[in-house]
Amino acid sequence: DVSAECDTCHGSGAKPGTHASTCRQCNGHGKVRAQQGFFVVERACPVCAGSGQVIADPCTDCRGEGRVEKTKTLTVNIPAGVDEGTRIRLSGEGEAGPRGAPAGDLYIFLHVQRHAFFEREGTTLFARAPISFTTAALGGSLAIPGLDGETHEIRIPAGIQTGKQLRQRGAGMPVLQGRGTGDLVIQIEVETPTKLSTRQRELLELFRETETGDECPASQGFFAKLKAAVVG
Repeated sequence: DVSAECDTCHGSGAKPGTHASTCRQCNGHGKVRAQQGFFVVERACPVCAGSGQVIADPCTDCRGEGRVEKTKTLTVNIPAGVDEGTRIRLSGEGEAGPRGAPAGDLYIFLHVQRHAFFEREGTTLFARAPISFTTAALGGSLAIPGLDGETHEIRIPAGIQTGKQLRQRGAGMPVLQGRGTGDLVIQIEVETPTKLSTRQRELLELFRETETGDECPASQGFFAKLKAAVVG
């Protein structure tokens, strides 16, 4: 609900066919002065409450206020690229001013719901993508549906490791009230299979028999350093 201009008196506060008169107490200034010792204090007129006018016959609908409570529905255009806390100003859509004064502005602060897949930092979108260990070893590609409605193909190089980030330029969030688009960053998570068929297990056993240690230099180096640290 919002305080809007009274349709009956058109915001004047006076009954139709009548009008407000100038306050005689303050001569329309809305303020009066009073002597307090050596000082002169200025305050709102007690007769007209600072309006400078007196309504002898007030409007019955708004009781002389010039405004009434109404339910108002507004359509708000949300520009692309808004973020948490973005403020949108609707000029003249706020509370109506007293006795015909202009209405104020309405400020809307946006709250952006969390996405189930993407996280955001500025114009950059982040997402985690699990891939099979065979794709990690041999390479491949991922088809990522973007928030822009396009499907972005992410190329996965052979030998990629968990935690590696792949960047797709221009597939992120648009710049608010500007030009350009941020990036999409995909963080790879290599998934180890938990259910293997007999044939798959046989092939993996065969692969293990052919391992020399050069295939995974990081793990080989780790255990070599660990052995040296323990044995001395």
